[in-house]
Amino acid sequence: MGSLCKDLKECYTTKKLLYWSIWWALATAGFNQVLNYVQVLWDAKAPSHSSQVYNGAVEAIATFLSSVTSLAVGYVKMNWDLTGEMALGIFSALDAGSLLLMHFTSNIWVCYASYLVFKACYMLLITIATFQIAISLSMERYALMFGFNNFVALLIQTIVTVTVVDSKGLGLDIGTQFLIYGSYFAVIASFVSQRATAWSIFQFQIILPAESNLHPILEWP
Repeated sequence: MGSLCKDLKECYTTKKLLYWSIWWALATAGFNQVLNYVQVLWDAKAPSHSSQVYNGAVEAIATFLSSVTSLAVGYVKMNWDLTGEMALGIFSALDAGSLLLMHFTSNIWVCYASYLVFKACYMLLITIATFQIAISLSMERYALMFGFNNFVALLIQTIVTVTVVDSKGLGLDIGTQFLIYGSYFAVIASFVSQRATAWSIFQFQIILPAESNLHPILEWP
C-alpha cells in the first residue's frame, strides 16, 4: 500500500501529468453522464411513440466517427506538447457549445448533429490525453494513473448524478440537466483555455527565442 501511494504521488507531482489528469477525470465524468442520459433527452425532443427516430443509427455513426477521430490523431504531424493544451481548450469549448445547443434546440436533427460533434471531440481529446500521459510513464505507472483517473471520474459522476438527477438532490428535468452539463464543460474549457493562453505566451516569449539562440529550452511550470 505504501508503494502504491508513493507511485501515485510521484505520478501527480509532474505538473503536466497533473493537468492532463484533471482534464481527463472532469471530462470523462461529464462524457459518461451525457451518454447515460442523452437517450432520455432525445425522447423528450421527439417522443418515440409519436415520431420516427433514429437513435440507434446516430449512436452507431457517433461510435464510427469517434473511432475515425481517434485514429486520425496518430496521423496528424503535430507537437502535442506545444499545441495539446490549446486543443483541449478549443475542443472542450466545442463540447460545451454542442451540449448547450442540445438544450436550447427543439429540432431532433440538430440534437443528433450536436451529439456527433460532442462525442467526436471528446474522443479526439481523450486520445491526445492518453498519449501525453503514456509517453511520460512506465507501463505500470500508466496503468495505475489510468485506473485512478477513471476512479476519480466515476466519483465526480456519482456526485453530479446525486446532485442534479436524483430526486433527493435537485431532481432537474432532462432539458435543464443538459444545460448544467453544457455549463460544466464550459467551465472546463475556460480552465484549460486560461492555461493554454499562458502557455502560448510562455512559448513565444521564452522557448522560441531560446531555440533560435540554441539555448536550452526552459520547462513550462
